[in-house]
Amino acid sequence: MNERENTSTVKGRASDEQIREWKSQYGEIFALSTDDEQGRTRICYLRAPRRKDISAASVAGRVDPLKFNETILRQCWLGGDTDIRTDDKLFLSVSGKLADIIEVGEAQLEKL
Repeated sequence: MNERENTSTVKGRASDEQIREWKSQYGEIFALSTDDEQGRTRICYLRAPRRKDISAASVAGRVDPLKFNETILRQCWLGGDTDIRTDDKLFLSVSGKLADIIEVGEAQLEKL
């Protein structure tokens, strides 16, 4: 977050205590932020998606590609500004970053 993003200007900002609780419960968490048309920062918090979340999102995404993002956002949501889930412009703003929270490790393949 940049300097102008403090508690008074960020809608949906969680307390440091809440963030510590989420980290303790879920491990890695992510903050996604975007600015609305008035220039106010909106923020939401997500946990890392699990295999079940990605599977559900993949099924939904076959019918409608945006449903993949909607499902990840819904399944992994911890808190923040709920307008991000309902306002199309805010949702589309954070949608571009949702794939970044899906971390895929590298495997090795060896033909024997």
